[in-house]
Amino acid sequence: MSKCVFAIGAHPDDIEFGMAGTLLLLGQAGCDLHVMTVANGSCGSAVMDAETTVRVRTQESRQAAEQLGAVYHEPIAFDLEVFYNKPLLARLTSIIRDVAPDILLVPSPFDYMEDHTNTCRLAVMAAFCRGMPNLPVTPPRPALDKPVTVYHAQPHGHRDGLNHFYAPDFVVGIDAVIETKTAALAAHKSQQAWLDASQAMNAYLQTMQDLSREMGALTNGRFTFGEGWRRHNHLGFCEAGADPLGATLGAAVLQTAGR
Repeated sequence: MSKCVFAIGAHPDDIEFGMAGTLLLLGQAGCDLHVMTVANGSCGSAVMDAETTVRVRTQESRQAAEQLGAVYHEPIAFDLEVFYNKPLLARLTSIIRDVAPDILLVPSPFDYMEDHTNTCRLAVMAAFCRGMPNLPVTPPRPALDKPVTVYHAQPHGHRDGLNHFYAPDFVVGIDAVIETKTAALAAHKSQQAWLDASQAMNAYLQTMQDLSREMGALTNGRFTFGEGWRRHNHLGFCEAGADPLGATLGAAVLQTAGR
């Protein structure tokens, strides 16, 4: 039976920046792929109003999901309104119960902005609550009796909020899919000008490839491009030794020294 993989990011293009290579390899290995961002990208433009920005970025996200071969799930919050609260937790828990992933890919708990770190908290707790029948979710769905293994991606720029390098526990080599990952990120056309203006992120696609090269450098020449990951504590989620991502991708996974 094929495994189900669910990648949850904060904003449109976050998945393509830090998770898409691993997703593509899992898809090639026969996994069913699902993607979602909690926020809808409403603040991600200096030239479009919020309503137009959401419409454009949603369409770009759908196109990127098609590039990845993934099922697309609609966002549930506006930018800068991703808070750890009961209504968002109830909605995200319902979605996780519906998708029923074996592998859950989420942001790092340490990153440069609150939408990212709060998305991590929401996604992890929603997965933890998947099997709690007394927790009401929106829309109502029955509790899910199924283990899930949670993996954290790298913070953007591979640095935490204090600008310290954040080393992964393992790196997935993505040389074979870097071109497709780049094409998926390129679907987010509206972000090129916005990130150049707001974060001085010149050469949008090149920035992603440079960050992937930084992870690839941790493999001692084995791979040129990589994505770094850490596995979440198993308690409440899966068996202690469960590692379905590593078991699925095999030789593409290289352990590092960690932080």
